[in-house]
Amino acid sequence: MLKGFKEFILRGNVIDLAIAVVVGAAFTGIVTQLTKSFIQPLIQVFGGGGIHGGAFIIHGVAFDWAAFINAIINFLIIAAALYFMIVVPINRISAHRRHAETTAAPAPEPENVVLLREIRDLLRKQG
Repeated sequence: MLKGFKEFILRGNVIDLAIAVVVGAAFTGIVTQLTKSFIQPLIQVFGGGGIHGGAFIIHGVAFDWAAFINAIINFLIIAAALYFMIVVPINRISAHRRHAETTAAPAPEPENVVLLREIRDLLRKQG
């Protein structure tokens, strides 16, 4: 049971996945800060600027639509980056593996089949 688990862990897929999660988390932090520092202020400027730029106020309550649009942009950047850096390469590797498996040389015939054919051929010559 532990041998199977060890083979599963060392197969490579789990290690690659763990690395992808760590890199994805770090990348998420970078993209989040980028959108907070640059994108959201731009949205607020185009939304009227000032203290309540990118928001509207109803009965003294501010609805910050700029933060919502910022979150959507944040999500789209992260999703696109993960797709192009993880999903596309993994799909290419999988396609390459499938192609290699289908073009692999056929397995040699078992020795007993070869011997039986030789016996058959000898019997035909005698008969």
